[in-house]
Amino acid sequence: MTEIDQGKDYEFKKYKTYSVAVDPNQGDKATEIKLCNFQRPHMRAFHCSWWCFFVAFFIWFAIAPLLSEVKETLQISKQDIWTSNICSVAGTIVMRFVLGPMCDKFGARILMGSVLMAASIPCALIGLVNSATTLAATRFFIGLGGSTFVMCQYWSTSMFAKEVVGTANALCGGWGNLGGGVTQLVMGSVLFPLFKQGMSPEMAWRTVSIVPACVGFLTGYTIIKIADDSPKGNYKDMKENGIMPEVSAAASFRDGAMNFNTWLLFIQYACCFGVELTMNNASASYFKSTFSLTTESAAAIASIFGWMNLFARGLGGFLSDKMNAKSGMRGRLWVQMILLLLEGVMVLIFARTKSLGLSIFILVVFSCMVQGAEGATYGIVPYVDGPATGSISGIVGAGGNSGAVAFGLCFRQLPKSSTAFNIMGFSIIGSAVLTFLINIKDHRNLIGGEDSAAVKAAWQRSAETTLSTPAGDEFADDA
Repeated sequence: MTEIDQGKDYEFKKYKTYSVAVDPNQGDKATEIKLCNFQRPHMRAFHCSWWCFFVAFFIWFAIAPLLSEVKETLQISKQDIWTSNICSVAGTIVMRFVLGPMCDKFGARILMGSVLMAASIPCALIGLVNSATTLAATRFFIGLGGSTFVMCQYWSTSMFAKEVVGTANALCGGWGNLGGGVTQLVMGSVLFPLFKQGMSPEMAWRTVSIVPACVGFLTGYTIIKIADDSPKGNYKDMKENGIMPEVSAAASFRDGAMNFNTWLLFIQYACCFGVELTMNNASASYFKSTFSLTTESAAAIASIFGWMNLFARGLGGFLSDKMNAKSGMRGRLWVQMILLLLEGVMVLIFARTKSLGLSIFILVVFSCMVQGAEGATYGIVPYVDGPATGSISGIVGAGGNSGAVAFGLCFRQLPKSSTAFNIMGFSIIGSAVLTFLINIKDHRNLIGGEDSAAVKAAWQRSAETTLSTPAGDEFADDA
């Protein structure tokens, strides 16, 4: 990412000791994850990262489980609803491209808080929509909050060593994505019925989004004040002390965009996170229309897809890290390909399931594969090109939203949802095959290559660190 990752010993750093074990050869990044620890800088940033992305999802999809009510009130068509769904994920594509290199330059913390506060404003105003056009436009601006994913993954990558970064990224991304499931349940099955106790259904959906908007704005402001950009401190202070050079956002983006592996991961992420975004928009309506359920019941079932993020994405990252320890990058690539293959198969099965109970079961398995593949993808991203990690993270993240737009268009234009599911399933299987083309410098790929001496040496250091240094303070004092 920057010189901070190159293992040099600098005099300046904000914290002299750490509450987790760190590797001075990787800029004091943590080599362990302590989930019950909230100390600065590593674990505070970890928890701020996933919570902010969780809240971003809360804002982003607050109206999704209530779209059947919106459709009835505004007297708009299914195509109009899907247009708004597409707008909600399209807006963040460009933002992810932009914010990736900006993270390399400014760090994740300030960008995360600023975007979250900005997205809260249109979320609070969603109740003012009065046509298909204003609905689509408002959801477009709310969707800009989805770009916080770039900061989420960049922030955790800034704090955790490569040995555990797959797990760290997956947990932050997964627990953030969990907001999609929680939103379906909280907005559709809890807050909406609660608001209906004292007002009409129309007034209820027009006012209920004020709740996530307030949570989002306060969260964005708070994390700017209580967290750090990196293990050694904030980027601004590091630049003032001469230990971090100015980074060109344009150069960072150019390096990331010129790497062929970036675009392969872009396509694969389109076929996992893009699928999740599509399901967040489509699930409640699909279950309501296919099985004749109420809005509240359909929202509760749809929330199951997002709830799997509680462990599934983290498990994908964990498996990626474990296979990396055993087989290097080749192990990460095998995990990636297998999860994508299973995901594609489950989509095809889901499209052919006519029983409500079996459909829910398939939804659970399908969701686990989707999110596991997401976690595995961001176990690979930090290795593609270290100095351009922010840009690569942004480009790959934009792939998710691009996939959501493409699949959303299928659901919008095709008369049968089963046809759209079939296209989705075969696209995912095709993306899995692309894993054979991923070839990261100095690492073995699936069909050949050799790990460099530097990679082998890093493995050795990791093994020695694990065996000889159980406590974090000793590591920090020696740094």
